[in-house]
Amino acid sequence: MRTEAENAARVVVIGAGMAGARLAARVPGVTVIGEETHAPYNRVLLAEVLAGRYEPDVIALPPAETRRGVRVVRIDRAERQVLCDDGSATGYERLVLATGSNPVLPPLRGLGPTLPDGVHPFRTLDDCLALRAAARPGVRAVVIGGGLLGVSAARALAECGAQVVLAQQGEHLMERQLDAEAAGMLRGHLEALGVEVHTECRVRGLRCTDGAAPAVRAVELADGYELEAEITVLACGVRPRAGLAQAAGLEVRRGVVVDDELRTSDPYIHAVGDCAEHDGTVYGLAGAALEQADVLAEVLTGRPARYGGTRALTRLTLRSPSAGPGVAGTPAGLDLAAFGDSRPLPGDDVIRLADATRGAYRTVVVRGDRLAGGVLFGDLAAVGTLARTWQDDDPLPADMSLLHLLTNDGGF
Repeated sequence: MRTEAENAARVVVIGAGMAGARLAARVPGVTVIGEETHAPYNRVLLAEVLAGRYEPDVIALPPAETRRGVRVVRIDRAERQVLCDDGSATGYERLVLATGSNPVLPPLRGLGPTLPDGVHPFRTLDDCLALRAAARPGVRAVVIGGGLLGVSAARALAECGAQVVLAQQGEHLMERQLDAEAAGMLRGHLEALGVEVHTECRVRGLRCTDGAAPAVRAVELADGYELEAEITVLACGVRPRAGLAQAAGLEVRRGVVVDDELRTSDPYIHAVGDCAEHDGTVYGLAGAALEQADVLAEVLTGRPARYGGTRALTRLTLRSPSAGPGVAGTPAGLDLAAFGDSRPLPGDDVIRLADATRGAYRTVVVRGDRLAGGVLFGDLAAVGTLARTWQDDDPLPADMSLLHLLTNDGGF
C-alpha cells in the first residue's frame, strides 16, 4: 500500500504566508518559495507586534521547508517549472499560487511608485517593524483608512505613544462589518485612547519636502485642511497579487479564478488565499485562506474534498495602552465580533440590546427563518452559538422568541 507521502504529487507553493504555511503543514514534501526573508508568520497579529506586545518570533508559524528571499518571476506551464530571480528553476507536478495580496496605494497627489519617507503600508512584517521603529512617543501619525486594518494600526500607534489621527472616507468606522451604533461605540473607545477620528473625510494628497528624498510633512484633505504628519499609514485595503497568474495565461478576474477544488484554468495549478477568486468572491481574510488550504490539502493527498465558500467571523480586541487602566478615563479594553450581513433589508427582523453602563451592545438581523448577521460589542458571551448558527445556516426554531438570540447562550 502506498503511503500518504507517496500518494502526494510533488507540490510547489508560491507564497510563504498563512495559506502556504498551512498547506505545507498538511501535505508531505511540499516546497514553499517565499519572497520575504522572515519565516512564515501570523499576519493577523502584526498590530500586536507594532504595539510592542509581541516580538516577531512570537507570531512565527510552525517551520516548513521554505526557500526564503526568493521571488518567482515566471511560470512555465509547458515545462511545469517556476523560474526565480536567483536564476533557479523548480519543477512541479502541482503548483499552488498563495501569492496573497498587495496593499492598495490610493491615487493621492504626492504619492508615486516610490513612497516618500515616513509613508508606510501595513501589510508585511517588514512594514510593521519599520513603522514600529518610526513610532516614537509624541510623533504625529495619520492613518488613512478606517477599516479593520486602519483601526488596528491606529490603536497600536497610540500604544506606542504617537499622536494619532484616523481619517476615514466613509460615514463610520469598519463599514463592511459594523452598523452605525457599534461603529460609534468603537469610535468612542479609540478617542478615549487619544486617537482623533475623522469620518466622511476625503484625503486629497500628501505634502512632502522637496529634494531627492522627499519626506511627508502633512496629509491634505479635500476641504483644504491639513493634518500634520511625520508618519502616514496607508490602510486603504488590499488587491489580489495575480500578476504571475495573468502572465502565465490563467483566468484572472479580480483574483485568480478557482473551482471547488481550488483548481485554476490549468488543471495542474491551484490557488488559495487572498489571490484566489472562488464563485465570484475574493475573501481577503485569514479564515478563508486557512479553510481553502485545508480543503486543498485533502485534494492533493487524494481525498475527496470541495470548497463551498467561507462564512467568516471578524473579531477585534483592543487593549488599553501600556500606561494601564490607572490613567483617568482610559478604558480597560474592548472586544467586538461581527458576522454576516448586519445591515437589514426591507422585511428583516432586527433585535438589538444595548447596555450603556457596561459598554455592551448586541444586534442580530434575522432574514426569514435564518440568521443573516450580527454585531456584538463589549460582551461576547453569545458569539460562539450565534456564529455557529449563522455558519451552519440552520433555520431558527419556529417557537423561539427572537429576543432570546441575544441571551448569553445565543437563545439555545
